[in-house]
Amino acid sequence: MIALEKRPEPSRLWRAATPLVAVALTMLAGGAMFAALGADPVAAIRVIFWDPLFDPSFAAYARPQLLVKAGPLILIAVGLAIGFRSGVWNIGAEGQYIMGAICGAAAALAFYPAETRAIFPLAVLAGAAGGLAWAMIPALLKVRFGTNEILVSLMLVYVAESVLASVSSGLLQNPDGMGFPGSRNLAQWDAVANRELVAGTGMHWGVGAAFVAVIAAYILMSRHILGFQLRLSGAAPRAARFAGVTPGRVALTCFAISGALAGMAGFFEVAGPAGQISIDFGSFYGFTAIIVAFLGRLHPVGILLAGLLMALTYIGGELAQLTLGLPAAAIQLFQGMLLFFLLATDVLVNYRLRPRRREAA
Repeated sequence: MIALEKRPEPSRLWRAATPLVAVALTMLAGGAMFAALGADPVAAIRVIFWDPLFDPSFAAYARPQLLVKAGPLILIAVGLAIGFRSGVWNIGAEGQYIMGAICGAAAALAFYPAETRAIFPLAVLAGAAGGLAWAMIPALLKVRFGTNEILVSLMLVYVAESVLASVSSGLLQNPDGMGFPGSRNLAQWDAVANRELVAGTGMHWGVGAAFVAVIAAYILMSRHILGFQLRLSGAAPRAARFAGVTPGRVALTCFAISGALAGMAGFFEVAGPAGQISIDFGSFYGFTAIIVAFLGRLHPVGILLAGLLMALTYIGGELAQLTLGLPAAAIQLFQGMLLFFLLATDVLVNYRLRPRRREAA
């Protein structure tokens, strides 16, 4: 029998090692799942993690896509991590991502077909405002009525998806689209298109914003008084109250930051890779960013690396579907395993395994 014994203090070794152990366990469990589906597990793992970067047949396409996929994941995860470290649980980033895309696209399309450079930054701000406004709903309900922000923010995702379906076939529908749901293609409109800044790299404005968010979050959480208050609120809520930190203000601040970043990510996506508002615009980036945040240990630099790794599983998963015939659900399950194994191994940060002694008869 094995018992969990609480450590005198958290283990720094396991804190650093658990993401690597979680990735290794995910590969083993994922390999077993792929074998059960009739695929070669070694080949599947190689296609997911190796071929997109080093196989000449795929690398030319896959390497630029790495930044394209990682950009929104990192941008959303940075905002979520600030809240998680403060004890504020925003699980509805997917809804804020969708609403940011809708508001940003609506603001841009209001000026169609003008070719003015001012439209793009205006649309970015509108996207951030849309995500922020949607995030304020669970924040204000929590502060005013004490509701559970996890449930409210999560349920609002489905409301946002309903709004997306409505505007795709109504308010934002392309009048020249012959009745098909979806807005005009923003990626083909020069004033708004979020194209590559450096050809062949996948670097666009959304990726640049993600890198800026990583730097800003690092400075905020490690060098600014607000970051200290947020961390104190998450680590010792009672001590934070004695220090004059208001829990309601912390919740509003964290939801505002995470909602604005998610909304910006939504607009950068709709103006670039996605191209238009459509019924199936939601890509679950908001949910996957939760995995990225925890895999990166809620640290901005860790989130940067975790976002690149998760983006690699997106690209490699698509290749595995094409070359090995693996179902998309298996790839999504493989990605979800990362979070479960991370949570499981994270127990070893605060606890150690000890054999339980049998009591004498």
